[in-house]
Amino acid sequence: MPKRKKFFTWAVCILLLFTAVAGCGGDSEQYEQGQTGEVEQGPAGENVFSPLALDLGFAAYAEEPLDFTPAVKPYEVEPGLSNVTNRDMFRLSPEAERLLVENGFVVVPGSNREFFMLYEMNRYEPVPSFITTDSMLHNYHLFFDHLLRVTEKEKLAPELKELTASMLSVSERQYAELKGTGWENAAKRNLGFFAVAGRLLDPKMSIPGQVKKEVEEELALIESRADLQPSPLMNMGQDLSWQEALKEDYSQYIPRGHYDDDELLQSYFKTMMWYGRMTFRLKSEDETKSAVLITLALAEGDNGQKWDRIYQPTCFFVGKSDDLSFLQYQELLEEIYHDGAELEEIASGGDKWEAFMDAAADLEPPLINSVPIMEEEIQPDRQREIMGFRLMGQRFTLDASIFQRLVYREVKENSADERRMLPRALDIPAAMGSEEAYAILEAEGETDYKGYPENMNKLREYIAGLDKENWIQNLYWGWLYTLESLLGEKGEGYPSFMHGKAWTRKNLNTYLSSWTELKHDTILYAKQVYAEMGGGMDRVDDRGYVEPNPHLYARLAALVKMTREGLSSRNLLEQTDRESLERLEQLALSLKTISEKQLSDIPLTDEEYDLIRSYGGQLEHFWLEALRDKGVDHRSAIAENPAALVTDVATNVEGYVMQEATGHIFDIYAVVPVDGSLRIARGGVYSHYEFPWLMEDRLTDKKWQERLDSEEAPSPAQWTEIFIAP
Repeated sequence: MPKRKKFFTWAVCILLLFTAVAGCGGDSEQYEQGQTGEVEQGPAGENVFSPLALDLGFAAYAEEPLDFTPAVKPYEVEPGLSNVTNRDMFRLSPEAERLLVENGFVVVPGSNREFFMLYEMNRYEPVPSFITTDSMLHNYHLFFDHLLRVTEKEKLAPELKELTASMLSVSERQYAELKGTGWENAAKRNLGFFAVAGRLLDPKMSIPGQVKKEVEEELALIESRADLQPSPLMNMGQDLSWQEALKEDYSQYIPRGHYDDDELLQSYFKTMMWYGRMTFRLKSEDETKSAVLITLALAEGDNGQKWDRIYQPTCFFVGKSDDLSFLQYQELLEEIYHDGAELEEIASGGDKWEAFMDAAADLEPPLINSVPIMEEEIQPDRQREIMGFRLMGQRFTLDASIFQRLVYREVKENSADERRMLPRALDIPAAMGSEEAYAILEAEGETDYKGYPENMNKLREYIAGLDKENWIQNLYWGWLYTLESLLGEKGEGYPSFMHGKAWTRKNLNTYLSSWTELKHDTILYAKQVYAEMGGGMDRVDDRGYVEPNPHLYARLAALVKMTREGLSSRNLLEQTDRESLERLEQLALSLKTISEKQLSDIPLTDEEYDLIRSYGGQLEHFWLEALRDKGVDHRSAIAENPAALVTDVATNVEGYVMQEATGHIFDIYAVVPVDGSLRIARGGVYSHYEFPWLMEDRLTDKKWQERLDSEEAPSPAQWTEIFIAP
């Protein structure tokens, strides 16, 4: 049997990004077939994993073809807006007017709680609307979050409760059978493991007496939201030092995202966080015995099918687990023992058990470290510390993998001997090719860390080589693929307001804000990086304009269609939501067509101008439909359901997390060409914030919204001052 791989080259880790889709396509057999790739030898002799053919299982992705040739004639905005036909419609500050003349657009801080409010105001004033990519991306977030929330409440939470009860029952029987043997402690650990989950789902559930002490200690840590502590249950029966003990970050159990205001979702969040984070480490034989017992329990009755009915839909939303799974352990048991091997045979030990341990050690390790461990000088073998089995492991995502390679220990100290313990959101677009994002990071000293430029170059090289199939493996990756169309500069033939650094940075602000919504919606599932310790008026000409980004609208339409068809294929979509997604897809396609016509200098029809004019009403419809499951049926609920949200994306276990947030909707004024003359059109854009925060006080949306409206409200990043007026 092959021995454990002592070192895993950086190239292998990065190229595993491409193969990390396994498990997203259909049944367990498909999962197993996609688990590894063929290994080839690169020119320098290092192992290189060939990208696999991907099987989405749920739904295909079909992007609409594009048809345009950029042909907008360049124009300048004259001082005093003298060549702008409707300048008297707006009252702008001197600084806002200066930026509008200089850049062709300006963003002005506003207090709108949602996009539709601003666009509805445009219709009734009336003024020309400027439909932004921000508003459409926010629409998708609303429905993604709604559909995930409904799926969890109506399908996954009941399934999770049944699975937990069944696994607790099997664990009780296993414990009785193994009492007095070398597997007793492992079986006892599992009894407690599922008892914790059962109690999180049902506070009235009785706790088995054998593990009452450890379970109550775990529950106390979870409820107290303590920070880093050794796990009483996972370390039970093992004589371990504090350094060697499995430590858990109990602040992760603070329900946040869409989980913080619903009792059922709060219990679901805590239980799935427990199942997703607690690791049965491979370095511990006793913990590995527990993992094998769980694998055997999942093979009984329909437990495996219950697990699959939870795992597969969440895989379609977010991606595959980044940890060793029961399917991998099951396959090894069948190879080393035989199909249907029973508990007595496996627990007897011997050569076959040693062979299993060796084979498990040879499985691919996780790409993302979400286990709090000590610094390199104390625990130099990170792979040994973090590799292990998780029941419902948190998911691999491309952005988290980028973060992993741009923080300590992957990058060392900077010239001031400081460690990069938290990443920056700009790392993501920079790795995806944005020169402007990298320039901002460089100007702020973020690239000064030893290893940062080299690792960034490697990330860029490999990400640039991704095939389209890699980008569309699930909804999470598809969302990132849609955002990729915001990067890069717009050249000749595009409207003049889209030329230059200011618009490039505005697009970065859009990228980071929509990405923040993605991280918010998937906070429970996506792995988080840990750095090691240490109407009735006279008609005026209010014809508006669509921000011309046909690529984004085409990708967004395809993503919406994939969402609809994927959930429908598993009977996870109600007819009302199906119709809303069809309507959202058609809106994205209409905006794509309008963008193509604007860029090709083809006049719009009256119907297309009417669509722009009525855009606010459409946004309000989507907002109401996306919040219908929360009892929202009127715009008066906007105060309790604003667009502003917050999420934590990385943890420094010395006491801080990196918070990413969106705030109120800001106004954007753009000078656009309509029928040969220039006019100002007004729309809405995101506001984005990034700041470190105390780990034990991970922010919820409500806490963030209160801070946003207080005197302690932060300011947007300094690099946005080029397009945001004071």
